[in-house]
Amino acid sequence: MNEETLRQMRDDVKKQPSAKRAYHSPRRGEQAAATRHLVLNAARDLFVSEGYSATTVAEIAGRARVSVDTVYATVGRKPALLRELVETAISGTEKAVPAEQRDYVARVRSATSARDKITIYAHAITGIHERLAPVFLALRDAATTDQECAAMWAEIAKRRATNMGTFAADLRATGELRTDLSDQQVADIIWSMNAAEYWVLLVRERAWTPAQFADWLTDAWARLLLAEARGYTVVRRDRSG
Repeated sequence: MNEETLRQMRDDVKKQPSAKRAYHSPRRGEQAAATRHLVLNAARDLFVSEGYSATTVAEIAGRARVSVDTVYATVGRKPALLRELVETAISGTEKAVPAEQRDYVARVRSATSARDKITIYAHAITGIHERLAPVFLALRDAATTDQECAAMWAEIAKRRATNMGTFAADLRATGELRTDLSDQQVADIIWSMNAAEYWVLLVRERAWTPAQFADWLTDAWARLLLAEARGYTVVRRDRSG
């Protein structure tokens, strides 16, 4: 290899662009999360107290003490803000979590008796509504005048119904449900009583405690849905295989 070739190789190496290191700052991530939290809290307060339609992004920014551009960059427009509030209230976390990944869903599925499944779900939905109900009612009201919110309301209502169908099938698999009720009827009964509106009527309007509400749902669903509570013969199914 001659001197000219070596010189050319050195020049080629010098010309190659150096790879940029990915920059990650834990502090910057924490600041972004804190800003997002402030924005969502401000949006929640205003949507619940003033209504979705009456609230502007500028007012949300002012309440959160950030710029309007920061609101858009952190979460998005008003529909995105409302969706994020609904989804995180359901999940009980800072980020939306699919139903099948939620802790209470796993506990419901691992329970072996219908009564245990009902008890777990009744207490879980009570905790969810303490976070969700005010925001969900804001979405319901917004859906009457805003097309994007109307689509969101319909989507979530359909998802709730689908999830209750899955829950009804899970209960049916225990062999402990009434045989005169179809899975669809079971799903519809649970769907109607796990609604945010039902929680508001009893907890907000009639001053029930959350514990009373959870116990009521457990007792009511057991009496309405379980064969043994209605004097039916229970044919328990072996789920070991």
